Amino acid sequence: MNFFILGARERIKQDNYLIRLDKLIHWKSIADLLRGIHINEENPKGGPKAYNNLAMFKALLLGQWHSLSDPALEEALRLRLDFMLFTGFEMSDEIPDETTLCRFRNKLVKKGLYERIFVELNRQLEEHGIKVKKAEAALVDATIIVSAARPRQTIEESGEVKQSADKDARWVTKGNKSYFGYRAYAIADGDKGFIQHISVRPANQSELKQLPRLLKHIHGKRLLTDKGFASADNRQATKKMGIKDGISHKATRNHPLRFSQRLFNKIIAKRRFRIEQAFGTLKRRFRMNRACYFGRIKVEAQMYYKAMCLNLTKALGMIEMNYQEA
Repeated sequence: MNFFILGARERIKQDNYLIRLDKLIHWKSIADLLRGIHINEENPKGGPKAYNNLAMFKALLLGQWHSLSDPALEEALRLRLDFMLFTGFEMSDEIPDETTLCRFRNKLVKKGLYERIFVELNRQLEEHGIKVKKAEAALVDATIIVSAARPRQTIEESGEVKQSADKDARWVTKGNKSYFGYRAYAIADGDKGFIQHISVRPANQSELKQLPRLLKHIHGKRLLTDKGFASADNRQATKKMGIKDGISHKATRNHPLRFSQRLFNKIIAKRRFRIEQAFGTLKRRFRMNRACYFGRIKVEAQMYYKAMCLNLTKALGMIEMNYQEA
């Protein structure tokens, strides 16, 4: 360890969020999940030695936390002392360039490791007593994520239709506006609002048909949703899973809601604020209103990264609040 790093550690305050996060998480468990990404980890004949997998993951996490492009993340790793200490990239000649960061992220996506890491982080928060393992209610909602690509356009000279670079994205109309992109689904616990599961689908796919697939990821006695998921099939599927029905009622033509149904909807709406709050934070603080990558799988991976940032932020906030009250 050189004198620069020793000086950096003295200058970084102990209440810095990255210092606190580094102490909160048992990173060896994450490192174990990342083992085997590169062929030269075990076989030295596999080419130049790769960067440390855990350090690379931490760098990508910071990139999503601060909504940095790969070039901006590379620069931040060279300039920010807290980034250097958190990732372990402490020397300028050790910093991965933007291309290396992009390739590593694509490897994580290809192997589907982002979801496994998300589950492991949630498990650790449960062990700390910060996140409940099984809340009384589970909240389900969806939000629109605009594609990073332009929609398909018509080339006037030839009349040929040019397809969008994002082939998975689709159009959807919501209210008086039309969006080209995806619909992101989230399951959160009704107690603290920690996100438990993420799913991303093309925006034009109906919410009604997505709920049965999400039910297996619910850890709660009751399901709470808005009227976008209201259907007889979804109520039956919920009952079949042994989950209490908290799906808001939806009026239909010539069938207005009864007083009891309107009252039920008001009760559900008051309890659903936590997942609406979570989506608001994802979009406002972590800038997840628009995707950064093309393709459903990559957008879903980005959504998982943002959910990690949200859950970890909530965890650090709860720890600080408990400390102040003690």
